[in-house]
Amino acid sequence: QVQLVESGGGLVQDGASLRLSCIASRRTDGSAYNMGWFRQNPKNEREFVGCFRWRNRLTYYSDAVKGRFSIARDWVKNTFTLQMNNLKPEDTATYYCAQSREYAEPCDNIQDYPTWGQGTQVTVSS
Repeated sequence: QVQLVESGGGLVQDGASLRLSCIASRRTDGSAYNMGWFRQNPKNEREFVGCFRWRNRLTYYSDAVKGRFSIARDWVKNTFTLQMNNLKPEDTATYYCAQSREYAEPCDNIQDYPTWGQGTQVTVSS
């Protein structure tokens, strides 16, 4: 089973940027797995942020972050990143990297993700 480790969180002000990274213990490129970013807000609600879909190699985002956040994969370093721009206080959450079960479709369903990292905290002050 793959091991996932997130990093890059921190305390920033409204409008700032952060880049989160997820490092996998083994390469997943070439396998039929989705990779996703989810977040758990102060209300303890875990919600979808964005994902990389294995079937067409495209990325998808929630309406809350679309246009501000972007996902990228580095096939050489085996990392999965979440670039967050124009951060807002409502983005405050613990952010988690996750890997889906094989052949899962679509890529935005939290129930399709059995493998998770430990999370990294992002706090945005107003």
